[in-house]
Amino acid sequence: MFQLKRVLAAAAFCAQLCAAADLIFPYGAVYFRKSNPPEADWERDHKTAAQNGMNIFRHWVMWSAVEVAPGKYDWRDYDRMLELERQNGIKAILAEMITAAPEWAFRMYPQARFEAQDGYRGVPEYSGSSATGGFPGLCLDNPEVRARAGAFLKALATRYKDNPALYGYDLWNEGNTNGGASVYFQLASSAHIPNEHRGTGLGRMYCYCPASIAEFHKWLQKKYGSVEAVAKAWRRYSFTSWDDVQPSRTGGPYPDWLDWLQFREDRAHELLHWRKEIIRSVDQKNKITMHGIAYTLESLPSVSANDWRAAAQVDSYGFTWVNARKGNEPWKQYHAVDLVRAASRGKRFWHSEMQGGPLWMASEVTGRPIEDARKPDEKDIRVWNMVSLSGGATGVLYLRYRPLLDGPLFGAFGPFAMDGSSTPRSDMASKFAKWTNAHPELWQSPPVKGDLAIVFVPESERFNFAQQGNTANYAASARGAYEAFFDSNIQPDWVHIDNIDEYSTVYLPYPVMLTQKTATKLRDFVSNGGTLISEGLPGYFGDDAHAGAKQPNLGLQEVFGAEEADVDFTPDLLENLTIRVNGRSIGGRYFKQVYRPTTGKAIGQYADGSVAAIENHFGKGRTILIGTFPGAAYFKKPNAEACALFQSFLPQKQRITISDSSVTARLHEGPDGTFLWIVNPARESKSVSIALSGGAWHSAKDVWADTDAQLEGQNIRITIPDRDGAVIRLHK
Repeated sequence: MFQLKRVLAAAAFCAQLCAAADLIFPYGAVYFRKSNPPEADWERDHKTAAQNGMNIFRHWVMWSAVEVAPGKYDWRDYDRMLELERQNGIKAILAEMITAAPEWAFRMYPQARFEAQDGYRGVPEYSGSSATGGFPGLCLDNPEVRARAGAFLKALATRYKDNPALYGYDLWNEGNTNGGASVYFQLASSAHIPNEHRGTGLGRMYCYCPASIAEFHKWLQKKYGSVEAVAKAWRRYSFTSWDDVQPSRTGGPYPDWLDWLQFREDRAHELLHWRKEIIRSVDQKNKITMHGIAYTLESLPSVSANDWRAAAQVDSYGFTWVNARKGNEPWKQYHAVDLVRAASRGKRFWHSEMQGGPLWMASEVTGRPIEDARKPDEKDIRVWNMVSLSGGATGVLYLRYRPLLDGPLFGAFGPFAMDGSSTPRSDMASKFAKWTNAHPELWQSPPVKGDLAIVFVPESERFNFAQQGNTANYAASARGAYEAFFDSNIQPDWVHIDNIDEYSTVYLPYPVMLTQKTATKLRDFVSNGGTLISEGLPGYFGDDAHAGAKQPNLGLQEVFGAEEADVDFTPDLLENLTIRVNGRSIGGRYFKQVYRPTTGKAIGQYADGSVAAIENHFGKGRTILIGTFPGAAYFKKPNAEACALFQSFLPQKQRITISDSSVTARLHEGPDGTFLWIVNPARESKSVSIALSGGAWHSAKDVWADTDAQLEGQNIRITIPDRDGAVIRLHK
């Protein structure tokens, strides 16, 4: 019976993979952005792409470039695209770009121009990613503009819904409110924010137009019920009408600003749902996809990027990840893949925009070596594919097929050359395109569940932004914890606070603000048998950014078996804080909370002997509370003792151990097989020994490059070339 269920599950999964588009593995690129590539090359490029195994293209359908006058649509270029795709066996995704509004609409609806908190009003501009006008669009909170944009989306779906080349639609490009890749919408950087966190600070934020404020009033009415209730919650006691209730334009750790941030996020995802419903009112059969930026941990408050909320709306999800922009350390790409896989909640997800070529003259690459993804070669393309596929991605698109010829991103990102000719990079892309579609069995075996999970709590990140004007502390704590687990070849999943019951052990980064609802979920998780490892000051600030008079706050004293004895909010003095926990010396940052045990026992001390960490048993579960932020300390300066401490948090024996931690191994399991993905990101070959828990294997074969894998019971010995990998099929 169990075997029958496995067979049926495999058939269902395969049906999901192949539905609508008949694609085993979508592999292709973003191709057409109106002005690029040149029309004379379209036919040749399509033939070349098909010959190279590519089976999918995504096109930007700019509203500003199609509705050339009110009610007058010019579809000629897109008609040609889909005809060429039909001829060459390529499927098309049409990316709606209502973030590029027609120039005439700016004149007709001046009240709908985006307004920043400083009063600046948007004007139509070019995008760095498309040399066409109309960016960053107009504010969709204005009903006249929303009606016009909705009519465009209906016209798009009506025209192409029955086209045999259509795969589906991509909604809300990159899932954030930065204006569809417009330079105008980029948030200001702050000199004190590390390069890893540039762009997350409080720059210009949108939109403060009258229609947006009216929508904010509706949101507040739903949350609080009346102006009087808002006045009480905000402690703004002289409100007498909704006209008195205005969103904050200065920020700060106050309930009005936190409400504004939450409203902006809620409204952005309401408008995503609106897009979907418009398309579905016309086309019920083709796929609706979307991709974000895998920056939920950093950009949630500033640009409303929330991978969990966005992925829930669409048939399949994905993400942009450009190593040249983010840094080429392997853990960074892995953390993004794992984050989007977690947010996708079992749905297919793609690396929807992968780097395939160089990035020139961008601030993100300044000062970094040319080898650090600034000018990638074919081996970089190979290892970036291996990382995303080993993390569970089931589709790959390059963010350019060939480089743009206009704007600041000229010559960037494409695996093919400026003129569309082949390069060693495109040859490697072709190899993956053909290989992924020749091995359908691989995509029926997703990554196994992680050994433990790092908890994403939205209000903790929002409060960091509200209190300090950026999210650097939260992002460093969360990412540093991931990095510490990753450096021991532990797969740490990400889990939303709403889903923590799916794991036995979770790590809670930077929990300085928690709502009572979150605190109750954590209490119940531990009481029911879970293990919670928490960084310092859990729930110090509760609902409405109100600090608790007693700490830990929100009823968490009992859960952690401790009371606060002292606390220091002196981040400038604590950058090199050290503590000892369970005999290991580790770092801390930002704040320092000292404890007095109640039912718990001290397991860590600061240099002065005061209690830095507490272990407690509560209900059926267990807690470990550390009074500072070891994740952020590891992010700043990785070290072996801290890595060993994080490794000790595993609830059971490590699933995979490897002799060289610079090589990553991930296990995939499914009804059609067990596969061990091994990835070597180094610029030299690596010979490694890998031990797998759970019994002996009888055969091991590399289905990627047929590399010799020597099997001895639970151990595999293999040599992986530089920036390469192996995909070992295991049989018991």
